[in-house]
Amino acid sequence: MPTFCRHNRFIERCPICSKTLPGNSPASRTARGARPARNSPARGSSRSRRPRGESLRVHREGRAEEDGYQSELLPGVRASADARRLAEEIAFAAGRLEALATEPPGLYAEARELAEHDLEQATWMCFLISYLSPLDGADPEGGDGEGRDPFAGIQLALSGGFGEVGLAGGTGDLEQIPLGPRTSHDATRGTHTLEAYRHWAEQSGGQAVAFVGDPGWSPERRFERLFERLALPGFGRMGRYDLLVTLGGLGMYEMRADSLHLSGAGGLSSSDLTTLAAKRLFAIGDPIHLERRALALAQAVSVPLDALDLALANWASATRATLGFAPDTSDPEALERTRAALEL
Repeated sequence: MPTFCRHNRFIERCPICSKTLPGNSPASRTARGARPARNSPARGSSRSRRPRGESLRVHREGRAEEDGYQSELLPGVRASADARRLAEEIAFAAGRLEALATEPPGLYAEARELAEHDLEQATWMCFLISYLSPLDGADPEGGDGEGRDPFAGIQLALSGGFGEVGLAGGTGDLEQIPLGPRTSHDATRGTHTLEAYRHWAEQSGGQAVAFVGDPGWSPERRFERLFERLALPGFGRMGRYDLLVTLGGLGMYEMRADSLHLSGAGGLSSSDLTTLAAKRLFAIGDPIHLERRALALAQAVSVPLDALDLALANWASATRATLGFAPDTSDPEALERTRAALEL
């Protein structure tokens, strides 16, 4: 009887799953015979050639060497080194969320304290943190030996034209503001995104009213609705998601993510790192299936689903974005659970 693969094709005809059949591994194909040289007659002369002067750039993803690793939770991973690195990023992201709720560093702590008597300004601070992004390579406790701290850019914005009366007016220049690795700011837009956010909040009667929404909403429903409503020019999935996670993690508003909202990342051509990593890890491109597999992974390793947002993005990146937290932040128990679930 014919055998179907997970892509609903005959397994022998599937370009992905056929590689798992005996004799079809890359090593086996290499052993059968070497590929003809570029100028060999066996390649034929009918193939069209690229015109002179037209350059071709090839971008190769940084992947670990395949060693036969397999996991039902990560169907797109074939190297145990990739799985181990993902486990470490999940542990970092889970540890960051825990610290955000208990002992937040720097401006996060200031915003939470300020929220007790000035929720509007505290919310504005959180927006700037998510929009500009904390710097990497600095000490969240006060500097890296060169007088810089991860919140230097946000502090400059707050002390400049985007400070005390964040929504009532004030204009400034963002060109001299140092930006973090997960910034949403686009220099070509200037301050248009900040102005759009101000207008959005003013239409609702203030930020607090806008982020509370319907008092009858569940935390998950509030997160979902606000993610949709914050689809402002220049404020993509990454910034919106981080802002809502920050506001919920600090306890300023009751909201909790039950989805990665990958469908709001801008389509299949999106450069959103979380979306790109999810497609590679879960070996599928459909947002609905990506969400299901992400939820299955979060449940298997017992971490909040929103921890996967930063974990997947950091896994896809060459460096870890710390977002104002110590680089060695980690949840050891989450690390052990993840390693066990991924059979590492």
